[in-house]
Amino acid sequence: MDGKLIYLMGPSGSGKDSLIEAARQPLRALNCEVMRRVITRSAESVGEDAIGVTPDEFNQLERAGDFALAWHANGLSYGIPVEMDQRLRAGRNVLVNGSRANLRQAMTLYPELVAVLLTVRDDVLRERLLKRGRETLEQIDHRLGRNAQFKDRRSSDGPVYLIDNSGNLADAVNQLLALITLSAKPDRI
Repeated sequence: MDGKLIYLMGPSGSGKDSLIEAARQPLRALNCEVMRRVITRSAESVGEDAIGVTPDEFNQLERAGDFALAWHANGLSYGIPVEMDQRLRAGRNVLVNGSRANLRQAMTLYPELVAVLLTVRDDVLRERLLKRGRETLEQIDHRLGRNAQFKDRRSSDGPVYLIDNSGNLADAVNQLLALITLSAKPDRI
């Protein structure tokens, strides 16, 4: 039996990396692995357990077919290694840090995926982005606007489960674990 792909999305600053790190050990107990992304900037600057490559290296990997999923957003390139497919075929559940803009492609390639949108109130998101200090005020406003647009069309791509990460991280972890537990059952989704 194939495993389930858990496709986690959310705006920059929603706490995806924090959620993934806090849930990593309990996920293993649910037969769920976290796939490391390949990103065209150093992993240290991303704040996640990612593989940093140059744009040329990324393009070579993509041309060689080394990615199960790949997309470009905010001036960067992202890829999920093709090893994900091997793990899914072996019956492992896999969680990926995906992109809202790439959801349609992911659902086309993996129609049974479980789409999870990590949400956060705009005031909390603005505060987190300001605190992080990576974007200008104009870039933050653009991100907030993009977040509002996605909320308006989230159901057009298919079912998307929402997890609110505006408050306690432990609550978001528990919601994610409960969702994975339910979705891993063959008759659930």
